Amino acid sequence: MSTTDADNKEDDNFERAAEQIEAPLTSLVGDYEETHGSEAAAPARGVFLLPNLFTTGALFCGFYSVIAGMQGDFYAGSVAILVAMIFDGLDGRVARLTHTTSAFGAEYDSLSDMISFGIAPALLMFNWALVDTGKLGWVAAFLYTACAALRLARFNTQRDSVDAGYFVGLPSPAAAAAVTGSVWLGQTHELPASILPLAWLHAVLLAGLGFLMIARFPYFSFKSIKLDGRVPFVRIFLMVGVLALIALDPPLFIWVFSFLFAVSGPIQHLRQNVVQRAQKEDEARATQDS
Repeated sequence: MSTTDADNKEDDNFERAAEQIEAPLTSLVGDYEETHGSEAAAPARGVFLLPNLFTTGALFCGFYSVIAGMQGDFYAGSVAILVAMIFDGLDGRVARLTHTTSAFGAEYDSLSDMISFGIAPALLMFNWALVDTGKLGWVAAFLYTACAALRLARFNTQRDSVDAGYFVGLPSPAAAAAVTGSVWLGQTHELPASILPLAWLHAVLLAGLGFLMIARFPYFSFKSIKLDGRVPFVRIFLMVGVLALIALDPPLFIWVFSFLFAVSGPIQHLRQNVVQRAQKEDEARATQDS
């Protein structure tokens, strides 16, 4: 018997053993079937493991952030959301690289994003700075959470009809980074977040980021960046410089970068309006001259 045949036999034995262990639970929860292409095609059973592991990791980090914020551990809660961002960035790329994209994975990813980048940042900010603001605090947190849900629902319905190079509205992970960066920065630098003027400012911050998520401002998606291509040597040097800046004061520079990205959408929108207005004026002038 060849080595390949022996390996295949071991894999088959392992698969049969796994099915026997999973059989009682499968009879209770059922299985998942997903159709591909025409309705006549046989449905595919089960879900892809690798990308959904990353999505589950992001979901776990978001849930842990909620628990940490409730217990007053705002540092751990902030780091957990940032780790969730890493998992969220990996699950889609891994699915595309391994050709394991699916409708189930897309929906699971959106639900995970709702927890990790919608509910968790709002509750983390509320527990850190808005507890003593009364209704203003929880209303601001709810507005942020509701806008995150609306942003994700709109993204799911327009997934195949928008320019892949840009997001319409601030992505929920970027909004979560701005909120988390504020909490992490204030926690590490011991800023008095509970003082009412600063607490009101954080409430306005939550509401403003929520508005940016549902606004139609264009944000660069970074999906057009090719990681497998050659780049100029100076670009690697710039990446090293950015990492060095982050290492000097991680919460400060994460906060700065997230807010620069958040304001880039309105700036891009204004720039596009100026260019379009200038083009219309040129066309009108050319029509008059003719």
